[in-house]
Amino acid sequence: MTYIVEATGIVLGYGDKIAVAKSDVRIPEGAVTAIIGPNGSGKSTLLHAFAGLVTPQAGQITIAGVGPADAWRRVSYVLQAINVPIGVPITVREVVGMGRFPKTGWFGRFTAEDRALVADAMAQLEVAELADRHLSELSGGQRQRVYVAQGLAQGHEVLLLDEPLTGLDLVSAKTIDRIIHDEQDDGRTVILTTHDLAEARAADHVVLMGGRVVAGGPPEVVLTRDNLTEAYQLGSLHETYDVLDDPGESTTRPVLDAHGHEH
Repeated sequence: MTYIVEATGIVLGYGDKIAVAKSDVRIPEGAVTAIIGPNGSGKSTLLHAFAGLVTPQAGQITIAGVGPADAWRRVSYVLQAINVPIGVPITVREVVGMGRFPKTGWFGRFTAEDRALVADAMAQLEVAELADRHLSELSGGQRQRVYVAQGLAQGHEVLLLDEPLTGLDLVSAKTIDRIIHDEQDDGRTVILTTHDLAEARAADHVVLMGGRVVAGGPPEVVLTRDNLTEAYQLGSLHETYDVLDDPGESTTRPVLDAHGHEH
């Protein structure tokens, strides 16, 4: 197996606060990897580190053999939200177009290729008809699709998604789920964070977080009762939990397969 992301002995934190204690992790190339864990487990911090937004306090991370700072052209990171000042009349097309900024710069002129990539990304996420709408006018699901379209518009080998399916309407969830598998079919690597055990079980590879990397590997190896109990600090774990957030809390929502069908 070829690993596109490898981290050895990493310690991640913010100042004196340690978010991820010393851990090793490897992410297979061309796979869908789910990073799962409770709130405060370090899963988003780990994703930030892969994107080069958090520098390890110890250890090292390589992406395709180089550090995150040198791999930024290969990595596209889709945040849960983009902070746009209230009242700024930014359109969907402009938000998606920001995905081309790593190539063009903030004030560079778009080429025909840039415009075509933006249009294609909007079409894939089914937001082309919203191109001239202001971001503030969209529903939460529509905005999330716009953010993912921005990520697709940037040329990349690795797509990072921070809880891309959380709280979405069914149409948006199906659309983004389809894109995740399309990315894999095109030979790219997808790494996403999630609270949802069903989403993690549907991935090719899982990293279970609990203030450190508790386990990593295929879902059936990682998502065991013992590992989940350790990560979530539970005294017991009910077999029917589909979503674990805070210990003892459970919610459910439709689970989508690779074809966007509920199961």
